[in-house]
Amino acid sequence: MKYVSLVARILLGAIFVIFSINFWLHFIPVPPPPDGPGKAFFGVLIASGYFTAVKVLELLGGLLVLSGRFTALGLLVLGPIILNILFFDFFLVKAFNPISAFAALLAVFLIWVHRDRFAGLVRA
Repeated sequence: MKYVSLVARILLGAIFVIFSINFWLHFIPVPPPPDGPGKAFFGVLIASGYFTAVKVLELLGGLLVLSGRFTALGLLVLGPIILNILFFDFFLVKAFNPISAFAALLAVFLIWVHRDRFAGLVRA
């Protein structure tokens, strides 16, 4: 189990570090979103500068997860971002994105592995 959680942590952190750095360096071609509400929403995110802030948080969360020492904090930063990516894919683009689904599964697994660190958040 130790090695499985290590691999999951490295994969999740790498996904967010690589794709957030790609926002600035453009080394992976990103197709434009399909026409419709997803394209309009994405356009507003880019034009407002909000997307840049999200990418900074993705980089921070990915690095925290990769560090191993602050994995739980990194998961707290990445959790809302992962949920918003899934909602964007499901509600606006109406398509399945395997990378975001994989990232969500990795995050849920890591939250389960580190559930003792999150116990204080759900205790009454």
